[in-house]
Amino acid sequence: MQSELKIYNTLSREKEVFKPLKPPFVGLYACGPTVYNEVHLGNLRTFTTFDVVYRYLTHLGYKVRYVRNITDAGHLTNDAGEGVDRIEERAVLEQIEPMEVVQKYTNSFHEVCRIFNLLPPSIEPTATGHIVEQIEMVKRILANGYAYEVNGSVYFDVRKFMKNHEYGKLSGRNIDEVMEGTRDLDGQDEKRDPVDFAIWKSAPANHIQRWASPWGDGIPGWHLECSAMSCKYLGKQFDIHGGGMDLKFPHHESEIAQSVGADGIEPVRYWMHANMLTVNGDKMSKSKGNSFLPKELFAGDHAMLDKAYSPMAVRFFMMQCHYRSTLDFSNEALQAAEKGYAKLLNAYKTLQALVYIKDDAKKSAEEIKEVNELCESIYDKMNDDFNTAEATAILFEMSKKGNSYKEGHISVSTLDEETFNRLNKTFTAFIRDILAIDKEDTQGDNVTEGLMGLVLTLRKDARDKKDFSTSDKIRDELLKLSIQVKDGKEGATWSKN
Repeated sequence: MQSELKIYNTLSREKEVFKPLKPPFVGLYACGPTVYNEVHLGNLRTFTTFDVVYRYLTHLGYKVRYVRNITDAGHLTNDAGEGVDRIEERAVLEQIEPMEVVQKYTNSFHEVCRIFNLLPPSIEPTATGHIVEQIEMVKRILANGYAYEVNGSVYFDVRKFMKNHEYGKLSGRNIDEVMEGTRDLDGQDEKRDPVDFAIWKSAPANHIQRWASPWGDGIPGWHLECSAMSCKYLGKQFDIHGGGMDLKFPHHESEIAQSVGADGIEPVRYWMHANMLTVNGDKMSKSKGNSFLPKELFAGDHAMLDKAYSPMAVRFFMMQCHYRSTLDFSNEALQAAEKGYAKLLNAYKTLQALVYIKDDAKKSAEEIKEVNELCESIYDKMNDDFNTAEATAILFEMSKKGNSYKEGHISVSTLDEETFNRLNKTFTAFIRDILAIDKEDTQGDNVTEGLMGLVLTLRKDARDKKDFSTSDKIRDELLKLSIQVKDGKEGATWSKN
């Protein structure tokens, strides 16, 4: 019997059985990128986590509305709602319009998502496309007495909110710790309390991006957009909200406060957070020189990389670590994952090529039981808070079965047809639909297939002419490139070791 899906809820700090508000419908929101620069590898891990969540929930039969926003306004350099506008800063640096910056890096983000086999969300709203909704939310917060206006800016009154509600329950922060970490910033003198944050910020005269509001021209607060857009598309309360661990405070904490302050209801049932990336045990940092972009990883164009790594090998590498655990990048770990990934792909091709031959005399109750237990176990692992690390371990066990059948160590006839089909269907679903690691760059695949077809044709010509020295040389040279050639009755085939 298949186990129930459990999700680790950051809010309750325990795994909970997943029960959607309106089954079979599921509302899923994940914080998207601020499009002022290239998306970095840490972002990519978070987006991959929620791509798998989206894929798995869909695979289980849920009708998922997946919303992932684009922050194209209002994200200031300080999370308290102060400092320099990141997009305007980049526009000045590149001497282009802010919306040119937005378009440039949105396009780049979408291209990285395509390369990395991330499904597009159901809805991808932008902050600039929802100014009206954000202004209306500010009005509701003001009307409920949880915000105040000063010189055209509107600030959320955290202490007043705390008289009736809890602030800090998601992150575990308390108000005194927050105050100790507060620095003197522009606009702090406007606030009644240093812990208050801007939900609408007055725009100075030289600010290019600005929108009219009841409080004067300004820009929305960064925290506000996610509250407004998730509410619009998923309702005042919805099922799952995800993001990186670094967003728990103040971004997600402030989202809760804003939504409760505006509408009096807890917005999210299950909060999920993906952990950080490290490189050789150190935190990724530009100052340390150990930070690299996904495109650098795929091209091998970075001093810390020994070689280029394919997008699907990197994606598989990420799958081998639970999303709540720290993921450490190193050349050794990536190369080990690359080899494991190649083995799984070969097993995937093997299982797809196997033909079931019915032979009642060869049935094995033990073999049938083992295969069915593997098929149940892999779902048990994924149902345990999307544990892709344990699920991939089961895939390797399944691949051993497939290889044994192919090589004749165990006859495929030892299975009944239902179990054989279940093995193939389950393995295929995880490789193709859930973990989604079966698609390399199409152009690269076509070129490789074409070149290998040509090489094997030349080798066949040499063998037909009894030129075995040339034939063997081709085989040996390919083996040095980790490409193994096998001769069979139907001709030669090749695979990556």
